[in-house]
Formats: sequence, structure tokens, C-alpha cells
Amino acid sequence: MNQYTQFRARKDEFFQHDTHSPLTPAQQHEFEGLRYFPVDPGLRFELEIDRFPQQDQVQMLTSTGDLRTFTRVGTVSFQVDDQSATLTIFGNQHGFFLPFVDAQAGKETYGAGRYLDPELTSEGKLVLDFNLAYNPYCAYNENYSCPIPPAENRLSVPIRAGERNFP
Repeated sequence: MNQYTQFRARKDEFFQHDTHSPLTPAQQHEFEGLRYFPVDPGLRFELEIDRFPQQDQVQMLTSTGDLRTFTRVGTVSFQVDDQSATLTIFGNQHGFFLPFVDAQAGKETYGAGRYLDPELTSEGKLVLDFNLAYNPYCAYNENYSCPIPPAENRLSVPIRAGERNFP
């Protein structure tokens, strides 16, 4: 088993059996596993963060109309299918946060967007592994309040990696 297979198996186990799962008991009973794109090593990047000189606090609207505070840290740029893409990295007390919407939102991926929790390497580069992209809990249960990716993080390219749309 590789790291992705293990990660996915643990997540399915959590979703189906844990009391903290975002699934309702009825959903857990019917749950057959999350759907994922095949792992694509070309959608894992180690990138320099182009840090903003002033890292402002911003309010991000959530799926329930609440506001959550994040810090705009900087941007990262990369290539997907020979197309340039740039995303804003946010941060909070838990670390880096990358909410994004790709060109397949509402088709192959969750319409409101997906998330990544990038980490820094020992060399100070940010790891963006889209194979670990995940749906927010509100994709499974409307009782959760999830940050909505801002307009600056809406991509015109598809990111066919990570979690797919939940049926």
C-alpha cells in the first residue's frame, strides 16, 4: 500500500465508523467509500511562496453565512496541462489553508470547491499535493459551516486529483 492508498483507506474508515464523521448515521450505513481521481504525481508541487509584504486579515464567507478570519499569506504559481495557475495561500492558527475551485466544479468535483492543507518543507517550500485535495464537510452534511473559496482562488483549469464529487 502506498501513502495515498493508506490515507484513503483511513479516511473511509473514519467516515463510515467514527462518531465524529461528517456523515449522518443513515449516510454511514449506506457509505461505500469516497471517490477519488487516480493519483497523479504531476499534481504534486513544491513551490516558493510569493509572500505579501503586508499579510492582511480577511473575512471568508462560509456556507452558512458566517465569517471566518484568515491571513492572506501569499501566492503560489504552477503549471497544469501547460496552463499557468496562481492561488492565494491563507493561514490561521492551524497552519496554511488553500481553498480552491477548479474548472470541474459541479461536474467531477464539489461545486463549492475543495481544500488543501499545505505544509512547509525544511527548505521553506510549500508542498501542494492535489492528490490530497478534499471536500469540505458541508459537501456531506449541510449542518457544517465551511469557508467558501474566494474569487481569487477560482481556477480555469481542471484539477483531476484528490477527492471527487460526493454522490
